[in-house]
Amino acid sequence: MHCMNTAGRSWTRASTALALNRQTTILLVAILAIGSGEEMWIRFLPKYLQAFGASAFLIGVFDAIKTLLGAVYAYPGGYIADRFGHRLAFVGFTLLSIAGYFLLIVLPSPGGVIASMFLFLAWSDFSLPATFSLVAQALPAGRHAMGIGMQSLIRRIPVILGPIAGGVLIDRLGVGRGVRIGAAISVLLGVFASVLLGRFVERTAQPASLHGFRQIVTMFSPQLRRLLFSDILIRFCERLPFAWVVIYAMDQGVSASEVGVLIAIEMGAAIVCYVPASALADRYGKEPFVIATFVMFTLFPLALAAAHTFPALAVAFAIRGLKEFGEPARKSLIVSYSPATARGASVGAYYLIRDSVVTTGSFAGAALWQWGPKVNLFVAAGIGVLATLVYTAGFKKTSE
Repeated sequence: MHCMNTAGRSWTRASTALALNRQTTILLVAILAIGSGEEMWIRFLPKYLQAFGASAFLIGVFDAIKTLLGAVYAYPGGYIADRFGHRLAFVGFTLLSIAGYFLLIVLPSPGGVIASMFLFLAWSDFSLPATFSLVAQALPAGRHAMGIGMQSLIRRIPVILGPIAGGVLIDRLGVGRGVRIGAAISVLLGVFASVLLGRFVERTAQPASLHGFRQIVTMFSPQLRRLLFSDILIRFCERLPFAWVVIYAMDQGVSASEVGVLIAIEMGAAIVCYVPASALADRYGKEPFVIATFVMFTLFPLALAAAHTFPALAVAFAIRGLKEFGEPARKSLIVSYSPATARGASVGAYYLIRDSVVTTGSFAGAALWQWGPKVNLFVAAGIGVLATLVYTAGFKKTSE
């Protein structure tokens, strides 16, 4: 009995330290299930398109639409969560994604990819503001960074295993069949997640106040506006080479399976830093961690440009993983700067503005890639330097 009581107290302390309760744990299981399916194939879609003869422009269009949907879906996703509660919102978003997986399977073509992504991105894009607002609702303010950090950590676990499994499928069965089998697995895991969320996520006890988009934006604090501007710049640094990273790696002679290993290295580096960085950010302040993550964003394209062997690519991907060092801090700042009466919609409006602007980076990235990979990567690094300087200057100003 004493051992059981000791174990129970140990679990209670651990769950408190990691910001785990019934609601956040259920959400983490759903994130893990859906991510485990999607990550088997979603990062190989540029190569899938290339296998069908898609041009560089069409691959750029695909990446631009992917980014734009992340923007367009964010605000209604947050609004729906505020209006109807987390349970109905999460289940609805999951069902839309399942429909997208089916469409990807039955339409094996570039057009099928473009059409299906309007549906299969529903979970990741619609649900993002809802996951933030659930953390804010379920946890005290002093645990927000850890709650969001645990979400980020769980999201990355499938990114370690999924691309490796997907890479093996693609190497053995070809890009087309490998991607479609991965999508079929996503259907099964999506059904499991929708049942879990429908049965166990609590309804919102008190509906949030609802505001129009323009009113939400006028409610942004000066701190949130500064963070948004800097975030837009650093996401340009990320977006310019984003759709080309896997293609660049495979052009250096690595196989699809080895790309999966590189992505696992990236996610492993991210996972190692999530918990300690989240705990430190909650305790000592979040701004310095955001600056650190901006630096890593900037270093990645430089490291990639210098990488022509698997070991060098592994170093570059590890740096890319370390950019997550300050992500829980940045996301918790968005939550804390948003008004409590419309948190889901505010987070959605933030991402709508950010990703709508950053979408143009996909087209710019495609154009720069035509001039040469090094041009794309060096321009991205230059924008990263600018973003870091802008954010650091604003931080110093507000600290004085």
